[in-house]
Amino acid sequence: MSIFVQQIRPIAKQWYLLSSRSRHMSVMAKVLRYGEFGEPAKVLRLQEENIPVPKDEEVLIKTLGAPINPADINTIQGKYPVKPNFPAVGGNECVGEVVAIGEGSGSNHLKIGDRVVPFSTGLGTWRSHAIYGASQLMKVPANIGVAEAATITVNPCTGYRMLKDFVSLKPGDTVIQNGANSACGQAIIQLCRAWKIECVGIVRDRPEFTQLKDYLKGLGAAEILTEEELRTTKLFKDGIFRKPKLALNCVGGKNALEMSRQLDQAGVMVTYGGMSREPVIVPTASLIFKDLRFVGFWMTRWTKQNASNPQRSEMFNELFGLIDRGALKAPAHEMIPFEDYEKAVTNALNIQGFVGKKYIFKF
Repeated sequence: MSIFVQQIRPIAKQWYLLSSRSRHMSVMAKVLRYGEFGEPAKVLRLQEENIPVPKDEEVLIKTLGAPINPADINTIQGKYPVKPNFPAVGGNECVGEVVAIGEGSGSNHLKIGDRVVPFSTGLGTWRSHAIYGASQLMKVPANIGVAEAATITVNPCTGYRMLKDFVSLKPGDTVIQNGANSACGQAIIQLCRAWKIECVGIVRDRPEFTQLKDYLKGLGAAEILTEEELRTTKLFKDGIFRKPKLALNCVGGKNALEMSRQLDQAGVMVTYGGMSREPVIVPTASLIFKDLRFVGFWMTRWTKQNASNPQRSEMFNELFGLIDRGALKAPAHEMIPFEDYEKAVTNALNIQGFVGKKYIFKF
């Protein structure tokens, strides 16, 4: 190697870093902050702030999409177990594009133009630009759509872990779930289809039930029932489907009770939400004579406990592979301008569970 090349490489590297920084020194970011708990439309404030040059181990990203999840709303209301320090920035998921990189070795796995999602929780993602530690970000394949990438870390991962970690399922087995029209429910249906597992979904009755049923069966659901139909169904008694080994519950109350009655011997019900705000009722006979198990799951806890677990990378690789071949799509959604946040957060969480789409901020 010539002396000239040896001398010019450090200079070129320094110029590249300075150039990538200087292009963004004047960036003014828009941020949704809140300084107290309350209804999101009342306590959120759209603010502007200057974004500094990224330091060692840091990466500056431009946000492309950031969804509104029920947990995000609950956090702002002060009803979620995670209590942020004020002032806080809303949101827990996003996808962004790297626009500048710090010098540190920790950021060497990323380059300008890469698309990334948060690999950590609680970062506050409702902002047009942000600086994160390089270790807090995960690169996503360039061919993954904005909606799929922006929503990858919560609902598909929740569904993936519940299907993998509690019961050993094989092709032909049955899973039953309520809230089948939720974002997580839609992910679960598609994962079951990819793994050749029969998924029977339960939804609340509504005028557009037939349309919803067709949509969910189009995603891969084996059957969709209303809560009323669940009480009288003979799908499992008559052997149309095997009795479910696994029930996934995000509703609670009588809905969960009816699902538990359909479980096979030694079946498991995993509760990951409580939209009805009613407790899960467990009949004594179910515990003694059917040996059923009732457990809970919280994706945030799993993520914190498995931050460096190889299973986490394996999970994302499989999910990205499913997305790439069209087997896993984003939930029904609407991209909404960031400036329309009041409308978005007001409509994002409906206690009755009738919201048929997820709102994703676009920037």
